[in-house]
Amino acid sequence: MTSSWMVLLILVLLTTLRWFDPTPVQRLRLLNFDGYQALLEKTTSDKIVLYDIGEEFLKEHGQWPPKRTVFAQLIADLYNAGAGLVVLNILFAEEDRLGGDADFISVLQQVPVVGTQVASVRGRDDDATPRGLSYSGNPFPYLFQYPGAVKNIQPIADALAGIGMVSTVPEVDGVVRRMPLFVRVGEKVIYPSLPMEILRVLVNSKSAQIKTEAAGISKVRVRGFPIVETDPNARIWIDYSTHIERNTDVEGKIVIVGLTAEGLTQTVPTPFGPQDIHEVNAKTLHTIMSGTSIKRLDTSLLIELGSFFLFGIILILVVPRVSVKWTIPTFVLLFSGVAYAGIYSFSHHRLLFDLAYPLGGGLLLYVQLMFNNFAREFRLKQQIKKQFGTYLSPAMVMILQKNPELLKLGGETKKLTIMFSDIRGFTPISEQYKTDPQGLTSLINRFLTPMTDLLMDKRGTIDKYMGDCIMAFWNAPVNVEEHEKLAVESALEMVDRLDELNAELVSEGKLPIKIGIGINTGEVVVGNMGSNNRFDYSILGDAANLASRLEGQSKGYGVTIILGEETATAVENDLFNIELDSIAVKGKKDSVRIFTVLGNNEWVFKNTNWYFNQQQHEKFLKLYRGQAWETAARFAKDLKNAWPEMSGYYDVMLGRIQSYLENPPGDDWDGVYRAETK
Repeated sequence: MTSSWMVLLILVLLTTLRWFDPTPVQRLRLLNFDGYQALLEKTTSDKIVLYDIGEEFLKEHGQWPPKRTVFAQLIADLYNAGAGLVVLNILFAEEDRLGGDADFISVLQQVPVVGTQVASVRGRDDDATPRGLSYSGNPFPYLFQYPGAVKNIQPIADALAGIGMVSTVPEVDGVVRRMPLFVRVGEKVIYPSLPMEILRVLVNSKSAQIKTEAAGISKVRVRGFPIVETDPNARIWIDYSTHIERNTDVEGKIVIVGLTAEGLTQTVPTPFGPQDIHEVNAKTLHTIMSGTSIKRLDTSLLIELGSFFLFGIILILVVPRVSVKWTIPTFVLLFSGVAYAGIYSFSHHRLLFDLAYPLGGGLLLYVQLMFNNFAREFRLKQQIKKQFGTYLSPAMVMILQKNPELLKLGGETKKLTIMFSDIRGFTPISEQYKTDPQGLTSLINRFLTPMTDLLMDKRGTIDKYMGDCIMAFWNAPVNVEEHEKLAVESALEMVDRLDELNAELVSEGKLPIKIGIGINTGEVVVGNMGSNNRFDYSILGDAANLASRLEGQSKGYGVTIILGEETATAVENDLFNIELDSIAVKGKKDSVRIFTVLGNNEWVFKNTNWYFNQQQHEKFLKLYRGQAWETAARFAKDLKNAWPEMSGYYDVMLGRIQSYLENPPGDDWDGVYRAETK
């Protein structure tokens, strides 16, 4: 049950995260709230209409701003058309340079018009024009505060029937979803928003009211309209589902005039795309007038946290104890229940509950629990894949997964072909990277990766890596036909891959890599070696030791690949190999015949002189073992020139012959070279 405790810990951590409510969690919740509004049926307001001052208006009246007699005429035209109330979402902060203020003010004194002023982070705290307000409690600490405001010139401000503050407060993602109905400018004065001021003027009330409780502002109202419940900062959620018509019939409606011409206005980012500021104010006004304000309860956080925690506890108790066919219906039922409760609360009561976090967190917990279930059911297979996947071919891993009994400690005696491959002259290569050990690691990886892939493709088993050395074998744990041939073909392809790598290294100004490869075939013990707690699938036996010794002798014979006799015999019909010598490797008394391989049948076709060279080589070995040193030397020199692939080998043998000429081995010499190094 350790995994269940871990999921419980995750549940506690997720609950704590929701309590602290970091920005990403807020963004997720706000997107959820946007989704609620997308579900609402779209309606059109029958009380509010927008009048846009756009491109057509500018074409008709020329430069901006036009003479204020134009606005005076617009107001008169709207009222003559039957408008219920005209609202100018336009600021007149300076005197009309064209001299139209007198006519404009005259019209404002004759008919009710609501104007605006703008909350600003610049300016003095007495820059705004106050309006009537009453409040209970102390709302000042909870209201959004601005140091100043930009207002209309005083004669216009005095003539307006009402002046509302225009102020938007974006959420953490920069989107406007809530509108403050009152704000504070400076320390002592509170100003109503434009929608609240419109309501006050509509009913000719002297003031709006604010109710403040211990947790902050709770309600606001204008007599004659429904009480509006707000958040502690006097904000309400804007209902964006209502469409406000533009430049249409104004009979009996509130007409909000605003700028839409390019370059004269800035749009406000909303959940449903950018909208003009007077449209956002219109939708806020409609939200208040409709009497169905969107609300978020003070206890919403506790309800959401409790629901999420209960959701998680039910999953933790149920999922680990039942089969998969029952866990899915359980989760779907819980998931659907929570989703339905949230959607029902909004669609029927306009209550906002966060579904994104409990559903997203619940899904995360469910996935974790399901993963734990599968992990328990398939733990043995996962352990096999983890232990063997890096050095066994996929086919072998699959067999081990189907037959886990192979993982029992111990092994079996079996005939394998074993390969050792090592980088020669590693010291000078490593000296290139004295100050860059990571570069040396990268180089080794560039070498080991393609070699490993090649060996696995050839159905080999990677036993281990020993620094820059690779140990691999064939025919275990899966039986492999012609394992000797596959091993030798792998060695030849490794040489080809190395040539490609060396070309890259030389182009990079680095030393090329040389390798030695030893391959031997014989019986060894293969299986899991180690302790009951930690073991590796490996091999033990003299045949493996000899393969390692053959790799060590490759440099001493001037060749890249050395084969043991049994390996060479098994592949002689498919691959061209020749005998190099009889050798007693270090630590062994008995001698073995060793061979090298030059290529496959394709190589033979390209090297038409191979048969003659082979015949001459056999004569050379016979002369060498018969101690006919001078004649053997002549053969070696001729073969060195005729057979470039073997020139290194003949250099070695010429040096050995010279040593024997100077210090003859004696008449009892058996033709065996006894190695003094590994």
